[in-house]
Amino acid sequence: MTEKRVSRWYFGGLASCGAACCTHPLDLVKVHLQTQQEVKMRMVGMAVHVVKNDGFLALYNGLSASLCRQMSYSLTRFAIYETVRDMMGSSNQGPMPFYQKVLLGTLGGVTGGFVGTPADLVNVRMQNDMKLPPELRRNYKHAVDGLVRVFREEGLRRLFSGASMASSRGAMVTIGQLACYDQAKQLVLGTGMMGDNIFTHFLSSFIAGGCATFLCQPLDVVKTRLMNSKGEYTGVRHCLRETAKLGPLAFYKGLVPAGIRLIPHTVLTFIFLEQLKKYFGIRVVS
Repeated sequence: MTEKRVSRWYFGGLASCGAACCTHPLDLVKVHLQTQQEVKMRMVGMAVHVVKNDGFLALYNGLSASLCRQMSYSLTRFAIYETVRDMMGSSNQGPMPFYQKVLLGTLGGVTGGFVGTPADLVNVRMQNDMKLPPELRRNYKHAVDGLVRVFREEGLRRLFSGASMASSRGAMVTIGQLACYDQAKQLVLGTGMMGDNIFTHFLSSFIAGGCATFLCQPLDVVKTRLMNSKGEYTGVRHCLRETAKLGPLAFYKGLVPAGIRLIPHTVLTFIFLEQLKKYFGIRVVS
């Protein structure tokens, strides 16, 4: 008999929160780059600009909203993906085929993206607030204050502004992260050259982070513009048209900082997740 450990349903949310605390400054710089109407600054220049104007702690603006987002968006998608995968794995012999992982990632990502939209909207606004003139700043105290104020001042519909794009992006990033991580880990372990250790987790999650960045960047740009808008876009199609007018590369604006943020975030998430699973996971004997 062999013993292994599987994740508890909430481990994905906890692991994502740990990763978010480490990568939040990179996420903030990415949002600033994506909301530029014209390319005026690159990644390093934008980071220096933020620190120079508002201080080092400004790099952590919106951290509470980011953690709130992880505990809604990431917890939901990880819970769906890993719970169903482990249930199917216990009834079938061998790992799931890749196409099933993609379908399961799509389901988890769409659901998580929708659930996490309100927190995501507040997260984007809090990160971008310092760029606005003082009289136009929203000045949310924290994530809950932002959620309550958006609901009271703009209504429930506005709270879910960009939900379709967030769900689409959620599907792409979940396919890139979870499905590709599982597949990469399966292939690495299948070579027999490496065991189920932290180096395998690092290599597999690095590959998954690159896949996720490439898949979701165009949707991420449009989602960020929609959430940060003050009514200049009538909907997703209008935002797509206006972004397209800036050229094809506009959909990949901030690609480098997105990768620099998403790849480490993916690596840290899965390393934390594997450690949580190893020490606190549910024991399964087969």
